[in-house]
Amino acid sequence: MFTEADFEIMVYQTIAKNGWKYIPAEQLPRQHSDVMVESMVKDALIRLNPVIAEDPSRADEVIYKLRTLILSAQANNLIAANEEFKKLVFENNSFPFGENGRSVSIDFFGSLTPERLALNEYVVTNQWVYPKAEGGKRLDIVLLINGFPIAIGELKTPVREAISWMDGAGDILAYEKSIPQMFVTNVFNFASEGKCFRYSSVNAPLTVWGPWHTEEHKSEGTMAQVQESITDMMKPEIIMDIFRFFTLFATDKKHRKYKIICRYQQFEGANAIVQRVLEGKNKQGLIWHFQGSGKSLLMVFAAQKLRMMPELKAPTVVIVDDRIDLETQITATFNASDIPNLAKAGSKEELIEFFKADMRKILITTIFKFGEVEGVLNSRDNIILMVDEAHRTQEGDLGEKMRKALPNAFFFGLTGTPINKLDKNTFRTFGSLSDASGYMSRYSFADSIRDGATLPLNFEPVPVDLHVNQDVVDEAFDRMAREAGLTREERSDVARRVRMEAIMKSPERIAKVCAHIANHFLTKIDPNGFKGQVVCYDRECCLLYKRELDKYLGEYATTIVMDTNNDKEDRYREWRRDRDEEAKVLDNFRDPRHPLKLVIVTSKLLTGFDAPILQVMYLDKPMKDHTLLQAICRTNRVYGHDKNNGLIVDYIGIFDDVARALDFDEKSIQKVISNIEEVKRKFPALMNKCLEYFIGVDRTVEGWEGLMAAQQCLPTNKEKDEFGAHYRVVNRAFNALSPDPFLDEYRYDYRWLSKVYESIRPVDNRGQLIWASVGAKTMELVHENITVEDVHEASDRDILELDADLIDDFIQGREGAQKKAKKIEIDLVARILTHTDDPRFIKLGERLEELREKHEQGLITSIEFLKHLLELAHDAVKAEKEVVPVAEVDRGKAALTELFNGVKNSNTPIIVERIVKDIDDIVRIVRFDGWQDTVAGRKEVKKALRSVVSVKYKIKDREVFDKAYQYVEQYY
Repeated sequence: MFTEADFEIMVYQTIAKNGWKYIPAEQLPRQHSDVMVESMVKDALIRLNPVIAEDPSRADEVIYKLRTLILSAQANNLIAANEEFKKLVFENNSFPFGENGRSVSIDFFGSLTPERLALNEYVVTNQWVYPKAEGGKRLDIVLLINGFPIAIGELKTPVREAISWMDGAGDILAYEKSIPQMFVTNVFNFASEGKCFRYSSVNAPLTVWGPWHTEEHKSEGTMAQVQESITDMMKPEIIMDIFRFFTLFATDKKHRKYKIICRYQQFEGANAIVQRVLEGKNKQGLIWHFQGSGKSLLMVFAAQKLRMMPELKAPTVVIVDDRIDLETQITATFNASDIPNLAKAGSKEELIEFFKADMRKILITTIFKFGEVEGVLNSRDNIILMVDEAHRTQEGDLGEKMRKALPNAFFFGLTGTPINKLDKNTFRTFGSLSDASGYMSRYSFADSIRDGATLPLNFEPVPVDLHVNQDVVDEAFDRMAREAGLTREERSDVARRVRMEAIMKSPERIAKVCAHIANHFLTKIDPNGFKGQVVCYDRECCLLYKRELDKYLGEYATTIVMDTNNDKEDRYREWRRDRDEEAKVLDNFRDPRHPLKLVIVTSKLLTGFDAPILQVMYLDKPMKDHTLLQAICRTNRVYGHDKNNGLIVDYIGIFDDVARALDFDEKSIQKVISNIEEVKRKFPALMNKCLEYFIGVDRTVEGWEGLMAAQQCLPTNKEKDEFGAHYRVVNRAFNALSPDPFLDEYRYDYRWLSKVYESIRPVDNRGQLIWASVGAKTMELVHENITVEDVHEASDRDILELDADLIDDFIQGREGAQKKAKKIEIDLVARILTHTDDPRFIKLGERLEELREKHEQGLITSIEFLKHLLELAHDAVKAEKEVVPVAEVDRGKAALTELFNGVKNSNTPIIVERIVKDIDDIVRIVRFDGWQDTVAGRKEVKKALRSVVSVKYKIKDREVFDKAYQYVEQYY
């Protein structure tokens, strides 16, 4: 059998073939607490820097500074330490080693040239232990450059279906908390189970871990394809490129730092732009990447690298948008990423001044500013323009004026929806003859779905009486035009304004549509924690829909976001907002805790608006081609594990003919959406696939006896994993369809399958791809209808008294002993799953899964299995006694929140939430049962509380501290 150890050997041997030297970890010259291999670091500093070669003791001074940075890292400041390390080795790398103490730059990683990169020492090792002592964490694969650990990989068994790369990634996330020092010098981490390869940066949630593919190798699922990904990515020059140019440290709206690392399509696209500029022969090109795949960050990476290339002699990089809201979004992306030398042209005068002054910065502006410019602004040949959403506004006067103003510039178009028509043709405008396909880089919808960069799009038709029949509308308009005596030209002139208004603004229709929207949202979307967008025919319709939806959802659940220009009658005054006010509204929409649930729009927020919490679009406006595709892709952003797709509810009948609605030459675009009716059609077969595992089992038997009978049909991990995979498909389909009456005949069997699934799901967080938690609607169903067992009925004494007799019965083979053992196991699983967030129960879950696997593999006897199972049951009961009731903790949090809301602070709403969370987190760690009755316990809790209130948040008010302690003493 191909084991995890065999897989590990294969991985480091594959990496070694790329120019890395393999050295077993125990042979590396490291001290107990060393993160760096300091002798390698010193050798590299001497090798790369003549000024240090003159006096090798200078290397010790550099290493001391590095060591201090690494060892001072804590889990809560890991991102900051990681950023500081990058700045130290690439930016703040001056040391006073020159003549008379003059500062000179020190090279840590062979500069940028291939000749210098060849001077680096590249090492791959395995089974690296840190700290290097008993109790240290053991890392599967570590890559070192010049003695610095820059990549860490965790590998899992390739032979068990339920184990996935997510389990390895989960281990890495745990290591980042327990041994953060190992990740200060980290560029990225990776994980695999032999079927999929995924990588990401430090502190990245599992949802943003991505694959690495190339144009030649885009498939996955086999060991050979994992090897291809490792071979393609783990090249010294690629890792150094990612480290230097494709890593960003950004700041979110709550002023928290996070790290961004490129996806492979961003790496490919940005480098294609850089390479073309460096070659200098071909001055244009098209990047065609699907909506939601990260084009904004691609531009950030490309701009960053272009600006750092010495060969380009301080180029000017211009980002051109055709919408003010897109300009705002791109500016926010660049600002969040802390990109230096950023400028903005808010007017024609500022644009002219920027180019006339020959500024060497990154400029963000709109295409419309060029419409007011005459003649040449700057003829330099190291000006690079990247035009966002390049399918619009580029073929007419605006695009022509921009090219005349900058006659020697490079022009690169980026689009998710190119137009390929006679009058408008993105390929002709930006494509180069040297690109046989018409584009430099392509990232398709299928690519983005496969990689998990975006989600599939489903559409759901509505009742016939709500559906707009386009043929009927056209016929009515033609009749009206004839009666009015309009000429052909006059018909065309009024068609857009008159054709659908009579139907779209019918009060009866609006009332029915809004009733349908409200019911659909409250029953299918809101229970899962997602939000929605209502797209109306025009601005007047926005007001009508808002008024009607308020009847069902309340005033605060919806808002209108619209363009209020040209509002001479002040009809839309209530919805007039400046940029800051609108940004605040959209932040509220993105906040899962905010009561705002639906945004009502007609033209705004249909492009460039990024809100992953948005799952459903209620579409009641005629659209087609790229405009339609861009709009519906607002719903396809990834958001946690429970969001499986974006959903379009179509009131217009746009998707009656998908091929006509998405009228692109590329047939693959027509596969963007799938019909929810298709899910219904397939659902019975999916259910039968799951039920086939339990032929002959009486599904009416309740309690643990029914579960035991079902579990006997899944005797090994192989059968359990297969069932788990099939169930997850049914679960996704059920949650997509619920609460459709169609499900009624399947509901009983589905509840039963859910009960079985929960009872056999691993309780140690392994196998997260197959054994993820079920969706919110299913959990509600489980809680309402399924009672596995009263997990609180057994006492500590019951367990201890039971074990001797039970083991004796087990040895004698007496009737009922096996059933009792199974009951204990089912009860234990239920207990552990009740406390999935408690570290003690997480540990119990890990012990139970290890025990199960040893028993199945024949490493322990059935008697030993039972003895250990009883020990676990005993420990679970004991741990349960120490659990603080949720209601008590909630009351404590509420009391603390009220207290700190009274503290005067300009940032009170955000600060309060963070203070209370920090107190809750730290007090839970240090408290123990009965701590209030001991001097040591009270002292420890006060110390922990002081570290939050007085030290971290610098609240010096003694009365506030005393009151907070009283609440903690009462509720914890």
